[in-house]
Amino acid sequence: MADRDEDADFDFDLALADEAATVALAEDLAAILRPGDVVALVGDLGAGKSTFARALIRALADDDRLDVPSPTFTLVQSYDLPRFPIAHFDLYRLSDASELDELGLDEALREGVALIEWPDRAEDRLPATALILALGPGETPQARRARLTGPAEAWAARLERTLAARAFLAFAGSPRGHRRHLQGDASSRSYERIRDEHGTTVLMNHPAEPDDAAGRARVAARAAAKLAEGPEPFLAMDLALAGFGYSTPEVLAHDLDDGFLLLEDLGAETCFRGDPPAPIPERYGAAVELLADLHGRDLPADVDDGDGGRHGIPRLGVEGYRSELEILLDWGLPHHIGRRASEAEAARFRAVWAPLLAEIEAGPQSWSLRDYHSPNLLWLPERTGLARIGLLDFQDAAFAHPAYDVASLTQDARLDVSAELEAELLATYVAARRRRDSSFDETAFRRAHAILAAQRATRLLGQFVRLRDRDGKAGYMRHLPRQWVYLTRVLAEPVLRDLKLWYEDVAPADRRIAD
Repeated sequence: MADRDEDADFDFDLALADEAATVALAEDLAAILRPGDVVALVGDLGAGKSTFARALIRALADDDRLDVPSPTFTLVQSYDLPRFPIAHFDLYRLSDASELDELGLDEALREGVALIEWPDRAEDRLPATALILALGPGETPQARRARLTGPAEAWAARLERTLAARAFLAFAGSPRGHRRHLQGDASSRSYERIRDEHGTTVLMNHPAEPDDAAGRARVAARAAAKLAEGPEPFLAMDLALAGFGYSTPEVLAHDLDDGFLLLEDLGAETCFRGDPPAPIPERYGAAVELLADLHGRDLPADVDDGDGGRHGIPRLGVEGYRSELEILLDWGLPHHIGRRASEAEAARFRAVWAPLLAEIEAGPQSWSLRDYHSPNLLWLPERTGLARIGLLDFQDAAFAHPAYDVASLTQDARLDVSAELEAELLATYVAARRRRDSSFDETAFRRAHAILAAQRATRLLGQFVRLRDRDGKAGYMRHLPRQWVYLTRVLAEPVLRDLKLWYEDVAPADRRIAD
């Protein structure tokens, strides 16, 4: 291995007071790893490499009792884990660096992460982006020092962020809380479950976008779609929704400037079950009744932000709906049909949507929580009434037509909702609205639901491609076929006749590239 210390772009030196601190550092690193990463462990016997390796692998596996044997004799031990696979190499007995081909280092990095002990035996075969973690003795027999070096472009920002998260946990009273990846989403936000002697909480990590071309582009795209920046809107909407008696996670601690919130853990019981996952009708029914309750309220234009000010709730408006639709033209069609829309096709697309969006904008307006579907709804059986639905991911709330969130639930982007269940949910919503307001216009609402279900499917047919191509989040692509099924279903509605003809002309089923 080349002498990387001389060329290192950064050099972090950390004091680890005891074994628990070594474990915490391993979990801090596990939180930021991604496929293609190499972590090279350096240190004498007894330096703590085995402790660190076991903790890191167990954190990635979310299994504190996972057997993590030393690969001293096998040279490599592989683990197929939920986030990505990790290969644990011990190169002490390696005769020649060329043997790494047989051990499958390159293959491991194509699919996941490599953790390498005795990396000097690899000579120059390690990628230049490897992170070097050197462990050595500390000031007491239990203490260690950790020195992390590597290229700043690959690691510095990530390491600074994860160490800042650990500092925030210390501020919040959980300095050695065990960190476990919970989920990420289409934004830069991520979530972790934190476990300590007091129980479990959830860490929201919402970093600011980097001040570079890609970061500025993402901020501009979100602004056009009326999406929130930073954690402040989450806190404001959390308090507002809880004030109505809905179940939102209590904010236990926050650092709004740095983008961290520590939240009550509402658990992990979802509104779906099975493999493949399918909606539980009772729970989806409760979720749609919550929407009916929310949409029947006289809702304010701004709310207490929880930090001494007011948070204004934006209006999605025609421009917001249109911005979402444009994603199909900019990103979706090149994937689905192998080319961009012609100027005439794009102009016709916009012309078809213009009266539909005008109808939506002329209709009633309510708070839309945005993405009101399976990943963001929990089931809390110990609570009663509408409080049985646990709400997540509502920071992007905006004024929009009530059918916007209903369509998000009845045509769930992440799992299959049958036409029969969709009809039942719509009937439940209509009945709940009528109980509150006998003048509720069911016909207008059903038209709006059809329009916004088509709008949502159209947006996602572009957005999931953009998430792969722009943001490196390819996992969303598996949901594309479902959007075509939903779109085909809703295009049978008479109000969408012109849109159906556009799709038949521009992206007919027999000319689409298979997803």
